[in-house]
Amino acid sequence: MSNPVVAIVGRPNVGKSTVFNRIAGERISIVEDIAGVTRDRIYTHSEWLGQKFDLIDTGGIDIGDEPFLTQITEQAEIAINEADVIVFVVSVKEGVTDADEKVAHILYRSDKPVIVAVNKVDNPELKGDIYDFYSLGFGEPVAISSTHGIGIGDLLDQVCRSFPEMNEQEEDNEIKFSLIGRPNVGKSSLVNAILGENRVIVSNIEGTTRDAIDTPFVTESGDEFSVIDTAGIRKKGKVYENTEKYAVLRAMRAIDRSDVVLVVLNAEEGIREQDKRVAGYAHEAGRGMIILVNKWDTVKKDNRTMQEFEDLIRREFQYLSYAPIIFVSAVTKQRLDKLPALIKRINENHERRISSSVLNDVIMDAIARNPTPTDNGKRLRIYYTTQVAVKPPTFVIFVNDTELMHFSYERFIENQIREAFDFVGTPVHIIERRRK
Repeated sequence: MSNPVVAIVGRPNVGKSTVFNRIAGERISIVEDIAGVTRDRIYTHSEWLGQKFDLIDTGGIDIGDEPFLTQITEQAEIAINEADVIVFVVSVKEGVTDADEKVAHILYRSDKPVIVAVNKVDNPELKGDIYDFYSLGFGEPVAISSTHGIGIGDLLDQVCRSFPEMNEQEEDNEIKFSLIGRPNVGKSSLVNAILGENRVIVSNIEGTTRDAIDTPFVTESGDEFSVIDTAGIRKKGKVYENTEKYAVLRAMRAIDRSDVVLVVLNAEEGIREQDKRVAGYAHEAGRGMIILVNKWDTVKKDNRTMQEFEDLIRREFQYLSYAPIIFVSAVTKQRLDKLPALIKRINENHERRISSSVLNDVIMDAIARNPTPTDNGKRLRIYYTTQVAVKPPTFVIFVNDTELMHFSYERFIENQIREAFDFVGTPVHIIERRRK
């Protein structure tokens, strides 16, 4: 089930990015005291009192001829369309401005719950001024100070009360997977080839796919899948159309809804820096991963070409050492018949649970072969290991001192776990805890 989405909107320089960072709990958006600094919508996950939601920061909405304002307005409207709840940020210091009223008119059309957050209420004397914002027509405003964190809890309480009822979907056996990558690497063509029919628009023009499209299908063996074809993720500095920026948001949300993510590379173009960033989105989300090298049929090859390309991938994507690599062609359908079984295997690995007794036997055997390190005469002691989560598999190791767990030894432990159990295609998270 997808999380509800909250969009933060408002005219420039009212403190939207500071509000975003305060809710997100970290400095994600660039904050600068110059109107219009935020150019791109920023997207992150957040949580309040157990309620998870996705958060979108937008560029300021304004009506005028300033640079970027038309694009920022369109961008914010896209975020508004995507949102379940809108936080309309205004500033108590300037009061209700013409720009605020024009933003309000845009929000009237959204037919979404709108909460007015009156920012920069940094002292109690200013609180009486917030009632002027009743004139915007969205009910009782909430006084906040994003700089000092005042009123953020009240704002989030109201946001969570405004979420629509999210009906829990029944558990099913359907495995969801998405294809992500730069524009024009052949994702839509691969979807069509996998499905065996033209269900997605295919074009040689970069960025043809604008939305995330779910297509369920069943294999001959009876396995149920749903493929999510996402819009190409393009480098920020080269994204000129707001629909492309919207596509990045939808692609990231598609990753969140996926069990397994297929990172598509273009064999003709090799590896670009943006490929690493695209793959990084899915890796950070902890999804099962496969690296697909598409258009392999167009590459001139000898008996070393495939191994050399695979070695290049391993060097450039060191953090994806667990992800299998498949060289495919959407045109000839080369090796695509292997994908469903591999996706199913990786999904099983992604949700695999290991009993604590078996897990600790493996860890103790590993320590016997490679004793724990020492530092200044103090040796790391591992007392107990247990699995605490799946999707991805997450293990907590209780030790005498977390500072003694060097990165290299943590990697050794992870490799031993991978060797003992089938975790191909899935990240493995290890957390050290000091035993109390």
